[in-house]
Amino acid sequence: MGIVLFSVVNVFLGLVVLAHGQGTRIGFYSRTCPNAESIVRTTVASHFTSDPRIAPGLLRMHFHDCFVQGCDGSVLISGPNTERTAGANLGLHGFDVIDDAKTRLLGAGPGVVSCADIWALAARDSVVITRGQSWQVPTGRRDGRVSLASNVNNLPAPSDPVAVQLRKFGAFGLNIRDLVALVGGHTIGTTACQFFRNRLFNTTGSTADPTIDATFLPQLQTLCPQNGDGSRRVDLDTGSANTFDTSFYNNLRTGRGILQSDQSLWNDPSTRAVVQQFLSPRGSFNAEFARSMVKMSNIGVKTGANGEIRRVCSAVN
Repeated sequence: MGIVLFSVVNVFLGLVVLAHGQGTRIGFYSRTCPNAESIVRTTVASHFTSDPRIAPGLLRMHFHDCFVQGCDGSVLISGPNTERTAGANLGLHGFDVIDDAKTRLLGAGPGVVSCADIWALAARDSVVITRGQSWQVPTGRRDGRVSLASNVNNLPAPSDPVAVQLRKFGAFGLNIRDLVALVGGHTIGTTACQFFRNRLFNTTGSTADPTIDATFLPQLQTLCPQNGDGSRRVDLDTGSANTFDTSFYNNLRTGRGILQSDQSLWNDPSTRAVVQQFLSPRGSFNAEFARSMVKMSNIGVKTGANGEIRRVCSAVN
């Protein structure tokens, strides 16, 4: 099974790289910095040991970066009015991991490995360290020089229905299977009460979203009281928030999706069919997630004179 999976994934990776024509390829640093991937991997592992939150944090940050001006590490840049200051990015977590990996890579090959590539590798390693399956990451991205909060306007929102999610994903060449697979990344990590509490109560506090499992609703109301702290964190995949698996989709099937946008993947017939496929005994979630991650990580890639190799990931050269 593993051999078949990796064969399928690897064949697709090659097709994606050729199709995008962005100049990324597997093994880009094999001569200039042959230890690049192992350095990123050990950095992610060392931070994960002390703070498991960095795995979903890194995965989510990569998504937030790619959906704004492409996968160029622009969300890493700090300062007034940068992408990091936009409301949708205030909860991102894991910047220190990328900075640490960059520092370690400077010793192995100064000015060689881009911050955008470090991020793409770290996202993959975050999946692996939470028991997901690995894939080969095409590299060769360069870092962007522009980061503006005003450009953060196309990220999917927690309340988006499927039609809106498909439109936002479709704008970057991602299809319905990519949508369902990539949202499956919510199998690890948490979200804040403020992003779904509207599903738990109405203005009088007497009714709630009827798609929520009736036996699950009281648990969520206890975790997120109507007038409680909106920043309190709740697992996105109840019962398996630290393991990269398909239980997230099973929770959608039983009405235990946390975000309205997540639960809508089961409630909408068009995406429910894909969820059911991922849940089947021969489901291909890991392979599809890898395929979609490679596809997403090639959005708007900058190469050559279109970008730079930042000396520090939080600032342009």
